[in-house]
Amino acid sequence: MRDLHLPGRSPVWAENGLCATSHPIAANAALDILKAGGNAMDAAIAGAVALGVCEPAMCGIAGDCFALVKPAGQDEVLSYNGSGRAPAGASAAALRAEGLTQMPDRDARSVTIPGAVAAFDEMSALWGKLGLADSLAPAIRLFETGVPVHARVSVDFASSADRLDATAARHLMPGGTPPKEGARFALPGQAEVLRRIARDGARAFYEGEVAEDMLSALRQGGGAHTAEDFAAQRGLQTDPISGAYKGATLHEHPPNGQGATAILMLNILGHFDLTALDPFGAERAHLEAEAAKLAYAARNRFIADAATAEGDRMLDPALAADLAARIDPARAQPEGAAFDGTPHRDTIYITVVDRDRMAVSLIYSVFHAFGSGLGTEKFGLVLHNRGMGFTLTKGHGNELAPGKRPLHTIIPGMLAENGRPNLPFGVMGGQYQAAGHARFVTNLRDYGLSPQEAIDAPRAFPEGGTLQLERGYAPEVATALEAKGHRIVTPDTPIGGAQAIRIHDSGFLEGGSDPRKDGCAIGY
Repeated sequence: MRDLHLPGRSPVWAENGLCATSHPIAANAALDILKAGGNAMDAAIAGAVALGVCEPAMCGIAGDCFALVKPAGQDEVLSYNGSGRAPAGASAAALRAEGLTQMPDRDARSVTIPGAVAAFDEMSALWGKLGLADSLAPAIRLFETGVPVHARVSVDFASSADRLDATAARHLMPGGTPPKEGARFALPGQAEVLRRIARDGARAFYEGEVAEDMLSALRQGGGAHTAEDFAAQRGLQTDPISGAYKGATLHEHPPNGQGATAILMLNILGHFDLTALDPFGAERAHLEAEAAKLAYAARNRFIADAATAEGDRMLDPALAADLAARIDPARAQPEGAAFDGTPHRDTIYITVVDRDRMAVSLIYSVFHAFGSGLGTEKFGLVLHNRGMGFTLTKGHGNELAPGKRPLHTIIPGMLAENGRPNLPFGVMGGQYQAAGHARFVTNLRDYGLSPQEAIDAPRAFPEGGTLQLERGYAPEVATALEAKGHRIVTPDTPIGGAQAIRIHDSGFLEGGSDPRKDGCAIGY
């Protein structure tokens, strides 16, 4: 239990249904669907889509998503891949010929076909109860009439508004400047897109006027996308992967997501006695940082489109043992051992559990803040840049190629305790997500923290040759880590955000929501 003298959040308890996400308006939209007779999938779609106007830098209908689903009355976990493919005209060789060594940011050529809308339509048909139109109705109202800008959203908007091209800026900043906290923010053009999807399904997005609006923007930006690429987009039901840790089982989405990285990190950390360490001390932070460097390096080598990934290598206990043996508890690895990658933390996550105990763990993103920054003229859609997840290295499994899905950082999680999946959770934060999953699980299993306490706990992450350390750590921890060879940096913004719901044997639901974001857990 938290010290009630100190600022913080208590867990939220409910019985009939609960939603946890990063914005209260979206959480309420999801809860309203539950109260109207919808199930967890109906509500998760409602809340996720609503987040497109509540947190426009983080997600939008021109983005991608992944989901894990535990159907009502079952202990089986299912997974769904709502990511898009590279267009048929994509060419790594052409980009290399220009002298590029990595995928270009803010560039049409880093836009894969947006997969979220197809996924919402298909997941609603597979697991929903009310239908897609009912799930979209709350979001349509919010996109049309607008929402008040919340504190964290205003910060994210202001810090990333320069990523928007002139067309996107006209739609998202009609006043010419980023909206401030308390201002009304609306996206009426996108509301019209949602109305069409509600009436005609996902084809209204991938064909006809909406698709042509996106294609026009992509052509102007030098993209090779065609109407056929958009019309061919479909999601994919997949089989989750899993790994055991301290009596629990972590379920993750398979490649092209990076979920196997979280499992590998836990397998590495399982070779150390974390329980004997101070949960917020230097020794634990050091071991996690070293495990992350090694696990992410493996990720960059093995994770790709499912057709070319070597995901099984990531789950091999022998690999974890080999990597664990390389960790020096007293000394940081040199910078050259660290993984590389562009920092990005722009994602939303929502989890919903309903009265029948269907559980949905859903993550939805445009990758970098405002994605590619490319806006469409008619409807004001802002296209993601998930193609940044590809590599241009010739012969690599994750090399850009026609029809391939890139490595994705966004990963939904679900933990099974006492033999049954009872804890859907997610940790936002771009690259950090896999490390965040591992930290959340070790907070629960090694230190007995509640979901809210596990979310509140301070975070560290090695990135760019530094160890980012949140201010939640004591100053002496930073000093001790520096003595081990880490170069400590205090990040400008908190590291990621998280949401979680635990289904208790008592029949009650316990929700946790990250104070690093504007959101909440809310139930009834």
